[in-house]
Amino acid sequence: MKTITQTAFAMVILMAISATSGLRAQDNFGFPVQVKIENGTIEGLYDTKTSLQTYFGVPFAKPPVGDLRWKAPQPLDNWTNVKETKAFGPRPVQGIVFGDMNSRSKGISEDCLYLNVWSPAKRNATGLPVLVYFYGGGFVAGDGSEPRYDGAAMAQKGIVVVTVNYRLGLFGFFSHPELSKESPYKASGNFGLLDQAFALKWVNKNIAVFGGDPKKVTIAGESAGSISVSAQMVSPLSKGLIAGAIGESGSGISALAAVPLAEGEKQGAEFAKNAGYTSLAQLRKASTRELFEAYQESKRFGFPPVIDGYFYTKNMADVLKAHEQSQVPLLLGWNSSEIPGMAFMQGLPYSEENLIKKVKEAYPNDFEAALKVYPHGNAKEVEWAATNLASDRFISYSTWKWFDLHRKNSSQPVYRYLYSKLRPAMVDKSLTPGLAGGTQQGGMKFEPLGAPHACEIEYCMGNLPLVKDYQWTADDYKVSETMLNYFANFIKTGNPNASGLPEWPAAQPNDATPPVMILDTESKSVKYDDTRYLFLDSQAAKVAKQAP
Repeated sequence: MKTITQTAFAMVILMAISATSGLRAQDNFGFPVQVKIENGTIEGLYDTKTSLQTYFGVPFAKPPVGDLRWKAPQPLDNWTNVKETKAFGPRPVQGIVFGDMNSRSKGISEDCLYLNVWSPAKRNATGLPVLVYFYGGGFVAGDGSEPRYDGAAMAQKGIVVVTVNYRLGLFGFFSHPELSKESPYKASGNFGLLDQAFALKWVNKNIAVFGGDPKKVTIAGESAGSISVSAQMVSPLSKGLIAGAIGESGSGISALAAVPLAEGEKQGAEFAKNAGYTSLAQLRKASTRELFEAYQESKRFGFPPVIDGYFYTKNMADVLKAHEQSQVPLLLGWNSSEIPGMAFMQGLPYSEENLIKKVKEAYPNDFEAALKVYPHGNAKEVEWAATNLASDRFISYSTWKWFDLHRKNSSQPVYRYLYSKLRPAMVDKSLTPGLAGGTQQGGMKFEPLGAPHACEIEYCMGNLPLVKDYQWTADDYKVSETMLNYFANFIKTGNPNASGLPEWPAAQPNDATPPVMILDTESKSVKYDDTRYLFLDSQAAKVAKQAP
């Protein structure tokens, strides 16, 4: 009897092991689902584990290739067969600029105008709020498939999430006199921004079939994605297409700011001449490889957006001052240590003497005023002063100016944050954090004072489990849940507040010390002294007066 029992027990254990192994292998929980959009039927997947529908690699414009290279996005032709949309579309043409971006797309192509949808809609569900997220990368890198932008966690909050690819670099922002001449609006450049605006029109026409409400669309993005959000807010092409905006570290007021069309055309013509192209026809006939190699050889960091009279009617700040922007609620902020102070010190060691030297170089006529608003009384203050100067001049001031102008020239609420959570330790000790998120081999090792550029993305989108580079702790998950809930509430109602969260007051138009929500392990709202931004604002005004 004992032997029979042991045999039976062994069989049960073997069966359990077999069953467990089967469950481990079962990593695909989807079955096909179809929806009819404006141009035809697409087929995605319904995930039985998350109850989300996903549609990846959905085309929203004709491929911008051949004669459509360097043209505004064009409407798709209709199709009759079912189009499979279960894998991310190709990412835009780009080099390895940051060395730390993690894409899930399969390859690179000029044929890159695809978007991705995560929908929590049940049968017959309608009226769900919508988030459209634009990736960062300096207008030269990135794509909508990166894990940190994944829409599943936000979708599980009851939101339809869309990430959008847009053209980059030479193919997305190249301006040229011949291109302007052939254009119906007599300008060129800004093709990546036009892609975004075109995607917003696609969302307006099609999002209802995914359960979304076209009148409840919030746009969001980080860095160049945040600059894109500010651009869409001031562009007449996006008027009526957005109900709210979220900006994470960046605006087009001084970071990647638009230049006059003539300046953009001049830069484009010089590039073409130096690369050996004497006509637009030659440029269009050139292969992707030839143009990519010519661009890489030029050592350029992209091409600037332009004031084309079409997408950008005038300087962004002037649009905001004239109350001509989309009048929508705005949530925005930046990180406590966007870029290391070494960027301001330019190789000099941290010391009071060296800091004063660099401040005098940066502000020769106003260095005493600068030193007053960037305290530097001890070693730690010197490091913070250098870090704040580097961060403010890089992107924080630009974001502050957007905040300040919208709160003063809109009746809509404006909420500001300062993201301050330090990153945890890295899993692979041979890697160092990248300045634009992710990791890289080698690089300078240093102890960060605060939260660096781009590090908040996986927190606010609820994607810590998808980013494998860091040893996430309970505190990290706590901050992520707080930030995800704030963002989700804002997307749903235009207000980040809800029961169980620290109160986040809106900034009033004339408040001299407007509140800021410190997002950290213990998040809290505090009054904030904007003196240093007012100083930088005065410097920007002086530069503007001296401009021709």
